Amino acid sequence: MSDAFPEEEIRAAYDAYVAQRDEVEAGRAPWSSLAEWFTDDATFIDPAWGRVEGIAGIREFLDESMAGLEGWTFPREWTAVTGNRLISGWQNRLPGARPDGTPWQAPGISIMTYAGEGKFSMEEDLLNMVHVTELIRESGWKPGPGFNLPPAQPVR
Repeated sequence: MSDAFPEEEIRAAYDAYVAQRDEVEAGRAPWSSLAEWFTDDATFIDPAWGRVEGIAGIREFLDESMAGLEGWTFPREWTAVTGNRLISGWQNRLPGARPDGTPWQAPGISIMTYAGEGKFSMEEDLLNMVHVTELIRESGWKPGPGFNLPPAQPVR
């Protein structure tokens, strides 16, 4: 790993990434717009969709994997930086709420490697897919138009 970047620079890049994600969640930008925060040779690892290599693949993955999930949000809860790595805890929040008013949500963690110039060279998202599946079933959520299932044999 190269010399560490200043923590403030890493956090500023992530804050910009999250601000863009907020725009996406609000329906004002496509999911693929998040690719702007990745290097051309970046790797994205998703628990359901597997390993995606390169900026073009990441763009395609973001739009394909998030189609039909309109209304889902991913609020950040905490962020830590160590060396060139940023680790963030967030929620997979489905639309609506439980009868008691609490959200339908399951925690997730992203591990991102910062490469400089406002870009990340890697993101790996970790979450319990069984928990997410149970929430979907309990909440009665139904996917929107264009929804895609992950590949049967994702690249790991």
